[in-house]
Amino acid sequence: MAPSGFAEPADRDQPINLEADRVTVDDAHQVSTFTGNVRVSQGSLLILGDTIIVTQNKRGSMHIEAHGKTASFRQKREAAEGYVEGYGERIEYDTTSEILLLDVQARLKRDRDEVTGEHITYNAKTDLFQVNAGDTGTDTVPQQRVRVVLQPKPKQGGAQTPEPDKMPAAAGDNVKPVEPK
Repeated sequence: MAPSGFAEPADRDQPINLEADRVTVDDAHQVSTFTGNVRVSQGSLLILGDTIIVTQNKRGSMHIEAHGKTASFRQKREAAEGYVEGYGERIEYDTTSEILLLDVQARLKRDRDEVTGEHITYNAKTDLFQVNAGDTGTDTVPQQRVRVVLQPKPKQGGAQTPEPDKMPAAAGDNVKPVEPK
């Protein structure tokens, strides 16, 4: 799965909006903890979680850590149609390095392509990602594996593969079974 551009550059210039049921702000340490149906957005960037912790450094950069049964990340792809979506029980995103970490039942989707594993690291600046399956297996629990699904790309100017319900009938499709006497 070779990504072609991840972060929408215009997102970096947008304000960051946060919504939650509750928030605790620690101004001395520049840490805010949002709980209950948390939503973080910046342009096309959207992060959802049950709890999101935002840490801001002196330069104004933010580190966002989302937790949830399934936290999610979504952002429009740069210079391409569609979005990149990520899911996991823990998601971290650093606004300066543009590194996205997905942990525990992690899944990353781009268009119709998808990769799953226990830990996914994605660097939006370099378009490089790494997927790990997790811990090695034991006698009672088999080792997890990385899974990748790559959809075929349509051929330029070539015939498209018909959808299953529009496929021509195969030989024998119109043959009726013989009823027993």
